[in-house]
Amino acid sequence: MKKLIILLLVLFSSFGFSQTKGMFSYDPLLNLENFDKANVYWGYFLGFNSYGFKIDYKSYQMVDVQVESTSGFNVGLVGDLRLHEYINLRFEPGLYYTQRNLMFPNFTNQLDAYREVKSTYIHLPLLLKFSALRTGNVRPYLTAGLSRTLNLGSNSNSTDDNLQQRFRVKSWTSNYELGFGVDLYFEYFKFSPSIRGVFGLEDELIRDNDPNSPWTSNIESMKTRAIIINFTFH
Repeated sequence: MKKLIILLLVLFSSFGFSQTKGMFSYDPLLNLENFDKANVYWGYFLGFNSYGFKIDYKSYQMVDVQVESTSGFNVGLVGDLRLHEYINLRFEPGLYYTQRNLMFPNFTNQLDAYREVKSTYIHLPLLLKFSALRTGNVRPYLTAGLSRTLNLGSNSNSTDDNLQQRFRVKSWTSNYELGFGVDLYFEYFKFSPSIRGVFGLEDELIRDNDPNSPWTSNIESMKTRAIIINFTFH
């Protein structure tokens, strides 16, 4: 994810310096000057994600579960409703592919200790976008809001559990989200790179059938934590 953030910063720079009309100059030629005056506009995004879990335990005397995040991929649509000169309401439905690897303690058998949690999310965030004053062809903004997520790979309907090497989480979860980004106005389109944190509000774990399960019995709650980087085009 550090590499992705560096890539984001490099893209900011490359897009800016590639503009022969001086996007970041003192007195640039304004592109799409009336774009933000539209009541509704649409777009799409592509991006990357890194999902993990925040795990709370009933007893902290035991060794923690190790959570390894991997980089995933996002794609989706954007609908933007202008509420005020500096405030917009955004709906960003998207499809998110990701994987988390869990290593459970106190197992000698790798098959028992290791779980791959592959997830395909339908992510439905409703966000408020708070924009700063536009300066030339650049306009930074903050976002905040709530989201619902459907995990198509949750295994929630399965009667098998970790005893049969099947890790289960709930299908639907709720989150709050915070982020920031910047609108860059080009001659024919607006490009908006952004980074956002996703924080789960609900316990997602489905416990094993055995109440004394060595995998789930000591877990008080397991909630999503994620970093999302999106590149949006309008």
